Amino acid sequence: MEEVPGTQESALVLAVSRGCTFELTSAVRAGTIPPIHDITLSRLATESCRWPAASAWVGSSVNVTPSLALAANDLGVAVGYTMKNNYSGSSPVTVGLRNVDPELMTVVRTSGLAVYLGTGSVFLSYLSIQVDGTTLTVGGSKSGRIGGETGTGGNYVATFPDFFTSTTAPTVVAY
Repeated sequence: MEEVPGTQESALVLAVSRGCTFELTSAVRAGTIPPIHDITLSRLATESCRWPAASAWVGSSVNVTPSLALAANDLGVAVGYTMKNNYSGSSPVTVGLRNVDPELMTVVRTSGLAVYLGTGSVFLSYLSIQVDGTTLTVGGSKSGRIGGETGTGGNYVATFPDFFTSTTAPTVVAY
């Protein structure tokens, strides 16, 4: 069977919010060279979900297949992905973060992590919601210094307090 450009998807990433299952995928946009990977959050039609199936585009990555991460609770759906913003081979990889409303499928908050002045890249290994239900923790590796970070090293943990209800900046610790 021949694959059709624009239909290749990455491994599925799933999470549940308000009884609904959400799926995060990336697919290559048809006809783009170098490839542009569109990242889509989908709400699946299931018996436990009171809303119909729906999808929302949350971001894109140029020429680099994004790493995807997803976490959710009743407050919202936290989406994380790596991206490259332009075609230049030397442009950095950054992390994009979104808070998506589970009912309306709209982006409520946009945030991200990048190395200061684009002099290095940030990669995403995980994101998770802490036991308080409101704090989002994001971690991974990096080359360079993320703006505002403390500590030193090639790995980081970024903590976003009240991620679903505020725009409070994260604390970033390198190790």
